[in-house]
Order: sequence, then structure tokens, then C-alpha cells
Amino acid sequence: MMSDDNKIKVLFICVRNSGRSQIAEAYLKKIGSERFEVESAGYKPEAINPLVLKVMEEDGFDLSGNKPQSAWDLFKEGKLFQYIITVCDRAHEEECPLFPKPFVQLHWPYPDPETFTGTDSEKLEQTRELRDAIKERIEKFVADIDNS
Repeated sequence: MMSDDNKIKVLFICVRNSGRSQIAEAYLKKIGSERFEVESAGYKPEAINPLVLKVMEEDGFDLSGNKPQSAWDLFKEGKLFQYIITVCDRAHEEECPLFPKPFVQLHWPYPDPETFTGTDSEKLEQTRELRDAIKERIEKFVADIDNS
């Protein structure tokens, strides 16, 4: 087992910490296993989107106990991360935060599930597509780190 000091510390950020960053955190914890210390946070934390809870449950994750947290609180606590990955869509969300760097900042823009439109089943399908796209990106991120 790796000591916490050797783990790769990753923070996922979106505006509300209610969807995209929660999905990314769950998959990196699973796919990256012991090698990563993963957290997610938001600029204005809100309850997790019910569609996100549902599509993650379909893939074996129970996020219902997750408590959205504030990115600012983590920085005020002095937490340090090697990677900060914003998963908000900066074109539509001015509040998608930028932080000063002693770390690698990556930007993976994904649409906010709160903006999905259509019937409930159409919104659910869009949320599934979002989940699968994030999962694929996490698998690639872990593989890239393994190969570096």
C-alpha cells in the first residue's frame, strides 16, 4: 500500500460540485485505485443532481452520501494538489474557477447536467453520455500517468 505522501493528489472542480466533478472523482477513485488521493469541489456547492445519482447507481456507485464541498474551503485549509482539473464548460460558466499554480491545471469541458433539456428519459440519456465520456477521459488520464 502506498503512503499518502506518494499518492497523486487530484482535485476535480465544477461550479456546483453536483455532477461532473462528482462523477470524475468516483471514477478516478475506482480506476486509479490506491495511487490517487481524489477530491472534488465546487465554487457554489449544491446537492448532487438526481440524474447523476441515478446514472452512477446504474454503474455501481452510490453517491447519495457524498457531501458537495467548496473549492475555496480546501484552499483555505492549505490543501495542495498535483492536478487540478476543471470539468466545467468555461464557454457557459464564467464562475469556472482558475487557481494560482504550483500544480498542473487541466481543463476538460463538459456540459452541466442542470442544462439538459427534453423529457426525463432524454435528460437521463444525456446524463449517461456525460458519465461515459468522463469515465473514458479518466481511463485515459490514468493510462497516461502510468506511461509517463
